[in-house]
Amino acid sequence: MLTAGEIAIQIDHSEIEWSGELRGNSLLLRLGSPIQPLIVPGAGLVDLADQASIDALYEPPQHCWHSFDLAPGRMALCQAQRPLRLGAGLVGAIGTLSHLARVGLATHIASPWVMPGWDGYLTFELSNAGPLRLRLRRDMPVARLAMFRMDGAVQPVCRHPFYGGSGQLGSRYANEFTPDGTWR
Repeated sequence: MLTAGEIAIQIDHSEIEWSGELRGNSLLLRLGSPIQPLIVPGAGLVDLADQASIDALYEPPQHCWHSFDLAPGRMALCQAQRPLRLGAGLVGAIGTLSHLARVGLATHIASPWVMPGWDGYLTFELSNAGPLRLRLRRDMPVARLAMFRMDGAVQPVCRHPFYGGSGQLGSRYANEFTPDGTWR
């Protein structure tokens, strides 16, 4: 794991582009805009090979938000406040700030890794595992990104045209399937 001093060196050498704060030995991540809640739970089905089915999972994004109440068991996506770019030899891991985890907030419930060459805005997968609603506020710090150096030969970075872009937060997993529904 990189120390704060090494992160600063990597920023100076343009291996990391980050205009935000550091907290300890990691980047401090804050809530930005938009925030996009998932629909109220129901008896529906999401077909992961059908993009329209995936898109129906999300409520419209809220761009001009100041606070948002996340109910127990609910989930919302939220773009990070600042963009990030990692060099080909660096990887990051997102971790919820522990004092928020202790009230039930999870910021990246299943995919904490930020892969080498990332360039854009991270999307938080906010989930409330606590017993009460949690009031989220725009710009509040919610997580940290620990940085690690890759071992071995560094592969060329392939940038996905969708992820990291501004404003579109939802899953594009259906793009992994062919038109007949088989996985690529």
